[in-house]
Amino acid sequence: MNTLAEQHRQAAQKRINASHALDGDAKRLVRYYREWAGSYELDLEREHYRSPFIVAELAGAVQAAYIGRERTAMTILDAGCGTGLVGIELDHLGFRVIDGLDLCETMAEMARQTGIYRHVRGDVDLNIPLSDYSSASYDMTVCCGVFTLGHVSPHALRELARVTRSNGFVVVSTERSYSEATSFENEVLRLQQAGVLTPVQYLSNGRYVGEEEAHYWAFRVHRGPGGIGDHLA
Repeated sequence: MNTLAEQHRQAAQKRINASHALDGDAKRLVRYYREWAGSYELDLEREHYRSPFIVAELAGAVQAAYIGRERTAMTILDAGCGTGLVGIELDHLGFRVIDGLDLCETMAEMARQTGIYRHVRGDVDLNIPLSDYSSASYDMTVCCGVFTLGHVSPHALRELARVTRSNGFVVVSTERSYSEATSFENEVLRLQQAGVLTPVQYLSNGRYVGEEEAHYWAFRVHRGPGGIGDHLA
């Protein structure tokens, strides 16, 4: 029997899957997420979206294992923050200085309304250089649900490293279907060989959303592509 709850779940799954067919086109992505914003969080809840929790927990584990600085003093960039789901989880773990950015201003405004973030910028496309963000600005950059089909190119990882300080960390999720269809792992290898970053944690085939799995990565940044950043205290 196709219950109302099942109908809602199928509709949520359809909207999530439709977002994977947008080919990274900024205008299409903005239009789609602006229209989706009202039901976005409920749809993800229906599909048991676990990635924000896992990314935040991995960020917390990295801080505990490698960084001497207290969580309350660390600066974090939530790249592709959406409505603020990762920021909320980071706040629960004791991180307090969090900036966000997102391509869709409607989603960015919802993130601002959480009260979690220090600053949130909308209209920021991760597929092009983050010209408004200086190199070595953050102790940690997190990116959840962005390296997924139809969204952001693997080359964005280089920019995430650039805005992160030397000996800081970049924590990201990569949808498994995205990893299989793109050159993300080749990009990781290229940046590693260039001395930009090193993977320090890798969780394969973890829970993501619905039946989809994801890989979770934590990278230590050695230098931004533009030069060596400040060391963490």
